[in-house]
Amino acid sequence: MAGLLLDAFWLEPSSLQVTHYNLPGNLDAMKGLRIAVISDLHAGSTFIDEAKMDRVVSLTNQAKPDLILLTGDYVVSIHRKFGGSPIPIETIVAHLRLLHANLGVYAVIGNHDRWENADRIAAAFRSAGIPVLENSHVIIATGRGPLYLVGIGDHYTHASEPRVALSGISSSAKALCFTHSPDVFPELPSQCALTVTGHTHGGQVWLPLLGRLVVPSRYGQRYAAGYVREGDKSLFVSTGIGTSIFPIRLGVPPEISLLNLH
Repeated sequence: MAGLLLDAFWLEPSSLQVTHYNLPGNLDAMKGLRIAVISDLHAGSTFIDEAKMDRVVSLTNQAKPDLILLTGDYVVSIHRKFGGSPIPIETIVAHLRLLHANLGVYAVIGNHDRWENADRIAAAFRSAGIPVLENSHVIIATGRGPLYLVGIGDHYTHASEPRVALSGISSSAKALCFTHSPDVFPELPSQCALTVTGHTHGGQVWLPLLGRLVVPSRYGQRYAAGYVREGDKSLFVSTGIGTSIFPIRLGVPPEISLLNLH
């Protein structure tokens, strides 16, 4: 029991790894891309200090991704915090601005960010040259043609507006969409060929037979972690890096998700 507690409250939540996923690209412009997903950093929570942020940046850059998606919850709301020490968003962004990818680094806003100060957080990223796609999209030129990258507001805090985000994109076109909470996925049109999210932390705890004990999703285990295919749409849910409420991870190690699209 002592070893299990040591793992859950120290060894695993303090660790960090790059986890590779081989996924179908679903459209030509995505095929061959390497996309790094940094989710739920929760800087200032236990084990997530400035040195850990530097490690996140270093490991991500070493993976040489073509595109980096930041899927929200850069901070941890003081009301959902146990341990750690607050880090201003300006300090967090000063570290994350060193991320590099040929096709760019893009961000969306998470629920903790909105609870703290979404406008301030978005402004900090934009001042550092990192676009925040809040129900908006950009067109990225790739070697296989234009890629629509669509950022959708956080569904958990009622900020998602898929129609606004996709406005101006032909209904027959396909896009790479990203947002914070996976719960918006059933509402998305087939234009979102692949949607990338975070939020769930993979439940933070996974136990044999019992599975993921607490998943902050109305769909429970359905969108808890990893790759999901439903009809002509796909979803990837990153289990993220930090913790919320309790500084515990067991069976769900902190990860930078690296999507290899084929």
